This record gives sequence, structure tokens and C-alpha cells, in this order.
Amino acid sequence: MRQGLRKVPQITAFFWIVKLLTTALGESASDYLVYSINPYVAVGIGALAFAAALTLQFWWPRYNAWVYWLAVTMVAVFGTMGADVLHIVIGIPYLYTTIFFAVSLVVIFILWYAVEKTLSIHSITTRRREIFYWLTVCATFALGTAWGDMMAFTLNLGFLSAGLLFAGLIALIAIFHYAAKGWLSEHHEHLTRNAVLAFWLAYILTRPLGASFADWFGKAPSVSGLGFGDGTVSLVLTVLLVGFIWYLAATRIDVDRSHVV
Repeated sequence: MRQGLRKVPQITAFFWIVKLLTTALGESASDYLVYSINPYVAVGIGALAFAAALTLQFWWPRYNAWVYWLAVTMVAVFGTMGADVLHIVIGIPYLYTTIFFAVSLVVIFILWYAVEKTLSIHSITTRRREIFYWLTVCATFALGTAWGDMMAFTLNLGFLSAGLLFAGLIALIAIFHYAAKGWLSEHHEHLTRNAVLAFWLAYILTRPLGASFADWFGKAPSVSGLGFGDGTVSLVLTVLLVGFIWYLAATRIDVDRSHVV
């Protein structure tokens, strides 16, 4: 496929920084909207913004930092709302929603690999692969929301402890990935599979990591937070997110020029 058709960014340190900002903003913005206005109106607005952002992303012919990260941010906001609706409105325990979204994610991965024979994000060059990619992204955000809330509330870890736990898990993934990278350096196929697995595991875990710290900063001390408020946290995160995306758009350092795998 032509290089210009790639629809995802290169994976750099900036990718993970911006990803974490979107996960944290998704949590704080969702909670702020739901509790500030009518929750049904908030979910409706979230759904419309989510649909509009994904439509723009699919319509845009190649990777664009503003378009791509807008879509990710709207997935974060609406994914949080969707996961919260299952628990708060319908009353399904966080354990069950976590299992449901985990199984859904596994099914998507199985179907994606069965059809495309790869789960590498470097291969997002066709409409069908892009659909699988965004289905996966949506599932990871919903899973991360339910998982993070389960750790903080159901298991009573609190927001900070849950955040540190997820940070530790990501650190372990990074350690094993780079250790395996050295061992598998002579076997390209195994190295590629290790990189793909490490990426998606880290991608899943960044959701509850960002959400846990957003809740820690925003929620009241009575529920183990610092009490800055979801609105304040959302504003700060929005400013940071816009700043980083502006930098990526201006420098184009995240335009993927690697070969398709």
C-alpha cells in the first residue's frame, strides 16, 4: 500500500504521552458532563461527538494528528460513558462488565487476525483493517474503564493505588518486551509478534492508568481523591492535550515511515 494511506501515527514516546492524556481526559470529561447536566443529554452529546469524530477519521485519506487524536479522545469520552451506563444505570457489577469487555476484545482480535493475518498497527492501510482497528480501540477503552473502576471501587484499592498498580504492570510489559527484543533479534517473525502483543497490552492498560490518576486528582477526598474537581482536571488536560497535538502536527515526527508488517 502507498505510504500516504497509513491512518495511524508512528509509535513514539509522544504517542504514549498523548494516549495517556486522552484516557485521563475521557474519564474526567465524561464524569463532569454526566454530573453537570442531564446524564441522558450528556450521553447523547457524547454519542454524536463520537460518531462525528470517527466519521471524520474514516473520511480523511491519511493520518492527521488533529483528526486521529480527536477520534481517540471522543472514543475515550463515550467509551467511559458506555461502561459507566452498564454499571450505574443498569446496575451490572464492574466485575461482569470487565469480563464482558475483555471477552469482546478477544473476539475482535480473533476475527481481525483470522481475516487479516496480522494485528500490527503498521498495517492499517485498508478500510477493513481500519474498521478492525477502531473496534479494538473502542473495546480497549470500555474494558479499561470497567477494569479501573473495579480495582478502585470493587477491590477498594482507591484511585492512587489502582493507578500505581497499572503503572507497574505497564513497566513489567516494557521490561519483558525489551528483554525479549534482545533474545529474538535474529528471528524477525517472533520479534514482530512480541512487539504487537506488547503494544496492545500497554494500550489496554493505559486506559485504566490515565483514568485512575484523573479520578485521583478530580474526585473528593471522601472517595480517596484530591478534590480538584472533574471540571478543573478536564480543563488542564485539554490544554495539555491540545499543546501536544499541535506539536505533533507541526513537526510531523509521528508520521509513520516504517515498512508495513
